Amino acid sequence: MILKPTGEDYKIIGYYLGKIIVSLGILMLIPFALAFVYSEFKPAIDFLLSISLTLSIGSILIVINYTKKDLATMHAMVVASISWLAAMFISAIPLYFSGHYGSYLDACFEAMSGYATPGLTLVNDLDHMAYSYNFWRHLTMFIGGQGIVVIALTFLFRGTAGAFKMYIGEARDEKILPNVIETARFIWLVSLVYLVLGSTALSISGVLGGLKIPKAIFDSVCIFIAAWDTGGFAPQSQNILFYHNFPFEIITVSLMVLGAVNFALHYAVWTGNRRELYRNIEIMTFFITMAVTLTITIWGFVGKDIYINSISFFRKTFYQLISGHTGTGYATIYSRQFVNEWGPLSMLGLGMLGITLAMAIGGSVCSTTGAIKLLRIGVMYKALRQDIKKLVLPETAVLVQKIHHIKDLILEDRHVRASAIILISYITLYLIGTIVGMLCGYSLTEASFESVSAAANVGLSCGITSPAMPEILKIVYILQMWAGRLEFISIFVLGGMVLAALKGKK
Repeated sequence: MILKPTGEDYKIIGYYLGKIIVSLGILMLIPFALAFVYSEFKPAIDFLLSISLTLSIGSILIVINYTKKDLATMHAMVVASISWLAAMFISAIPLYFSGHYGSYLDACFEAMSGYATPGLTLVNDLDHMAYSYNFWRHLTMFIGGQGIVVIALTFLFRGTAGAFKMYIGEARDEKILPNVIETARFIWLVSLVYLVLGSTALSISGVLGGLKIPKAIFDSVCIFIAAWDTGGFAPQSQNILFYHNFPFEIITVSLMVLGAVNFALHYAVWTGNRRELYRNIEIMTFFITMAVTLTITIWGFVGKDIYINSISFFRKTFYQLISGHTGTGYATIYSRQFVNEWGPLSMLGLGMLGITLAMAIGGSVCSTTGAIKLLRIGVMYKALRQDIKKLVLPETAVLVQKIHHIKDLILEDRHVRASAIILISYITLYLIGTIVGMLCGYSLTEASFESVSAAANVGLSCGITSPAMPEILKIVYILQMWAGRLEFISIFVLGGMVLAALKGKK
C-alpha cells in the first residue's frame, strides 16, 4: 500500500530546500560585486533584485518549515532533485534581465545547461554581453560541476546521515573522507587549487597569444571553470576557436581530463598513492574507450583531404573527441562542420559515430562529468567476460571476478545490476531526445548527436541548439540535462513521491 506523504515530510523537504536556495542567493553576490568592478550598473541592479528575491524565497521556506529532524532517504533524494530545478528558475532571472535571451525559457535552458554542465547555449550576441552576466553563466557551471548540494553541504549543513543521503542524491556515492562535510570541502579545495593553477597557465598563454592582460585573466578564469567542470561555456561565441592558440588548446585538454577524473582518485594522488593511476578500472577503461573511438574517427577520415597533417588533426579532430569523451563540449571547429565534415564527408559517417559514442560513455563517477561513466562500462565488460568464462570452464569451477577502484572489490551481482539500470536509463534518454529531434524535422545523425550531447551533459552541437529551435525541443533538452546530471535515481524517487501524493492513502 502506498502512503501519502505527511505534512512533516513536506516541512523537512521545504526546510532543506530553503537552505540550498539561500546558498545560491549568497553566491549571486559574486557577479553583483563584479558588476561594480566593471561599472556595469544595470547588471548590478538586476543581480540585486535577483539576490533579494532568492534570499526571500529561501528564508521564507526555512522559517515556515523549520524543523530539527534529519533527512530520511526519500527526503534527501527529493531535495536533491528539486534543488536543481529551483536553481534553474532562480538563476535564469538575471540572465533574462540581461536582454540576451529571447524568452525566459531560453534563460532557463541556459541556467540548466550551466548547472548540469553541458554548455549548450541559447544566448544572443554573447560577444557583447556584460562581464557580470557572462561570469554568472560560468559560475553556475562551477557550482553545478562540484554539485549544488555539495556547496550547500560545505557551508550550511551539519555532518549528519541526512547530509550524506543528499550527497548521494546528487549522483555521488563515494565518501572520500569519513565525514561527508569534509568530503564536500575536499572537493572544493581541489577545485580551488586547480582554479589558481589552471587560470594562471591560461592567462600566460592568452597574453603570449596577443590578449590584453585584463581580457586574458577574465577569459582564463571562465575557460578554466568550464574546462575543469567539463562544461563548455566560453566567453566568446566562437568558443575555443576564437583564440587560435595551440598552447591554449593543450592546456584546456589537460584540464578537461583532470575534470573527468574521480575526486576519490584525486585524493589518492594528492595523498601520495600515485600507483592508483595505473591500477584504477576507470583510468584503464578510459584509455581503451578513447583508443576505440579514436580509431573509429580516424577510419572515418581515411582518404579524405580534410585535416591533412598531425597538428591539424589534433586541433580539429582529437580535440573534439577528447572534449566529447570528457563531457566538456569545447570546440575548435564550427557546429555545422560536424555535419559537413564529420558526417557525410567522413566514411559512412564514422567521424560522427566515433564522437557520439565517446559522448555517450563520458568520464568517471564522482567527477564533474556526465553520461554512462567509465566505471559502469568497465563493470559491464568484466561481468560479460566472467559469464563467458563460466560457459567455457567446468560447471564445478568457482570464479571470483575482482575490479580495482580505489581498492580491490569483488564484482557482485548488485554492482552489475546497478550499472545495467543506469546504462539502460541513459540509452532510453538518448533515444527519447533522438526521436523528438527527428519529429522536429532533423536527420537521425543530427538528432542523435544533439540528444546524446544534452543527456550526457557534453555540450557539443551540430547546429540544432539555437534560439530558433522548437520550444518542445528546448524543454526536452532541459529535462535530459537534468535527468542525465542526477543519474535518474533521485528523479525516480521524486516521481514516486508525486505518485504517492496523488494516489496514496493516509
